Amino acid sequence: MLDVKSFGEHLIESLEKVIVGKRQSMELVTIGLLCQGHILIEDVPGVGKTMLARSLARSLDCVFNRIQFTPDMLPSDVTGVSIYNQQSGQFEFRPGPIVGQIILADEINRATPKTQAALLEAMEERQVTVDGVTHPMPDPFMVLATQNPIEYEGTFPLPEAQLDRFLLRLRLGYPNISDEIRIMDDQQLRHPIESLKPVAAAEEVLQAADAVKHVYVSPAVKRYIVELSTRTRQSQDVYLGASPRGSLSLARAGQARAALQGRDHVLPDDIKALAVSVLAHRIIVSPAARLRDLSSDRIVQEIVLSTPVPGGLFTAQATGKN
Repeated sequence: MLDVKSFGEHLIESLEKVIVGKRQSMELVTIGLLCQGHILIEDVPGVGKTMLARSLARSLDCVFNRIQFTPDMLPSDVTGVSIYNQQSGQFEFRPGPIVGQIILADEINRATPKTQAALLEAMEERQVTVDGVTHPMPDPFMVLATQNPIEYEGTFPLPEAQLDRFLLRLRLGYPNISDEIRIMDDQQLRHPIESLKPVAAAEEVLQAADAVKHVYVSPAVKRYIVELSTRTRQSQDVYLGASPRGSLSLARAGQARAALQGRDHVLPDDIKALAVSVLAHRIIVSPAARLRDLSSDRIVQEIVLSTPVPGGLFTAQATGKN
């Protein structure tokens, strides 16, 4: 079986050649890849969101497509169209940019809800249907969507159904002073991405993703995950809590984190470390909580702190020891 820890370390090292000083974010991207999930990158312009997607595709030798979302974009601009071929007398499918392996959905919230909906089938069912004909996505398939949290003019908020299809939400943030100086030095003559070489093949990604599925999740840890999701639904500060898909995503992300650290079982610490990234974007903050400047991240953090963590007997169950 493929060594997931070694695979992850090589990939993260490759990404860090371009995205400097963001180890935790690179680990989250690797977790999303191992879970075969999609990632929402919410940050201000110029911090490396596009470079991150391009670096990931180059590091894996995968087909990279970029979709620049605009208000006048149509669903067919994303999924593709069927065109009549006069010579053959048949309709031929011309795939859109969503048919690829690593997809950058840039400024996704600038597209209309109708166009955003074109992504739903591709992200969840890994296929697109055009004129009644279904076309499968290639493997691996991953969408990295970006949106600017500051600029709201000319944007359309992502619907709950769209947000729920993202496994993780992350923010890169500004680099510190030493990292920003290093970025300037690295890009003085040419961009580091130009010299980036593949560190793994697409087949290895699929093997690693399959290995992650076999990481053991104890009943105690499963119950802990469900309790966290349930508390988001019961919180007075939340209008709409995390769905069962959120629980499934948290469990799978925990498996990937455990595998990256060389373990064959999930610990409560894995779940605590990932709870905000997996659950926060799935909840809707109540109007009263908004007036108190409570963010979804803060609410999930408080839920994690107030929820009892499995220990003792539960740790023994997680490691398979009696």
